[in-house]
Amino acid sequence: MTTIEQLKPQLEALREDILNAIALSKTRPVLYDVKVKYFGKSGPLTALMKETGKLSSDLKPLWGQLVNSLMQEVQNNYAQKEEQIKQIEIEELMSAQELDVTLSGVKPPMGTYHPLTIVTQQIVAILSRLGYSLRLGPIIESDFYNFEALNIAENHPAREMQDTFFVGPKHVLRTHTSPIQIHSLEKESLPLKVMGTGGVFRCDSDISHLPHFHQIEGLYVAEQVSMADLKGTIRFFVKEFFAKDLKIRFRPSYFPFTEPSAEVDCQCPICQGKGCSLCKQTGWIEIGGCGLVNPKVLESVHVDSKRWQGFAFGFGIERMAMIKYHIGDIRLLPENDLRFLKQFS
Repeated sequence: MTTIEQLKPQLEALREDILNAIALSKTRPVLYDVKVKYFGKSGPLTALMKETGKLSSDLKPLWGQLVNSLMQEVQNNYAQKEEQIKQIEIEELMSAQELDVTLSGVKPPMGTYHPLTIVTQQIVAILSRLGYSLRLGPIIESDFYNFEALNIAENHPAREMQDTFFVGPKHVLRTHTSPIQIHSLEKESLPLKVMGTGGVFRCDSDISHLPHFHQIEGLYVAEQVSMADLKGTIRFFVKEFFAKDLKIRFRPSYFPFTEPSAEVDCQCPICQGKGCSLCKQTGWIEIGGCGLVNPKVLESVHVDSKRWQGFAFGFGIERMAMIKYHIGDIRLLPENDLRFLKQFS
C-alpha cells in the first residue's frame, strides 16, 4: 500500500516545477501554456491526484488536503502573474503610443426627445401663451370623475363609446383626460383657465388606434364665454402649431360633457386643401373635439351654471404628431425603434 511519505517528494517537485514555470512566463500565451501543461486532463497534477486510489481510506483525506493546498497556491500565483503581465502590456502600449491632448474628443451619440414629447411641449407652449396653466391627474380614476361628473351616467349610451379597462368595481384606467377638468373645478377658484395632459386607456388597437395613447385638452370657465371665444382659440392654436394660416371648420357632433359639441377639422397642412394621401383627397383632416361645457358638468361640482360658462377642447397627441410629421402608422410611436426616432433629433 502506498504511503503519503512516498508521494510527498513527487508533490513537492511538482510544486517547484509549476511555480518556476509561472515565474518564468513573460506573456499571456506562454502563461496559458503552463496552465494547459500542468492542469490539463493529462497533466502531472491530474496524474498525481489519481494516486489517491492507492492510499488507505484513513490517508485519503490527508492526501486530499495536501493536493488542494498545492492547487490553491499555484492558482493564486497564476492569477497574480496574469495580472502582472497585463499591467506590463498596458504600460508598453501606453509608452509606444502618443496622446495628442489637443485633439477633439469623440462625441458620444446624443439622445433626443420622443416625437410625442416634442408635440406635447409645443402644444403646452402655445396654450401657455394664451394663459392656460398645466394640470396633471391620476391614471386610475373613480367612476365619478371619469364618467358621472362628466354627465355620463351609469346607463348612459356614451359609456359604450369608450371600451374601458376596469381595475375595480368603481375605478377605471381613465379613458380621457377630462377628469382633470373636474379636479380643477373642484379645487380651484373661478375664473379658470387650465390644460391637462397625460396617458389614457381604451380597449382599441389598429393602424390608427392604440390601447394606451395620450391626450391634451383645455378648459376655460368665466362669467361670459361663448362659442366665438372657442373658435378664436382653436384658430390661433392651429395657426401656431402648423406654422401655417390654415382654414378650420366645425362639424356638429355629440359629447356628453359639452353642449353644443363639435368636431374640429383643419385644412390639410401638406396639400393645403388640394387633396393628397394624408387627407385622403378631401383636403381636410380631423384634429379634435370641442364645445361649450355642459351646465350639468358645472353643477356636478357645485358651480353655478347660470353665472359661469365655459368651453373645452381636446386633441389626441399621437394624431397631432402623425399629421405634423407625416407618420403613416400610429404603432411606430410606442415601438421606440431607434431608426424611426433618430429622424426627430
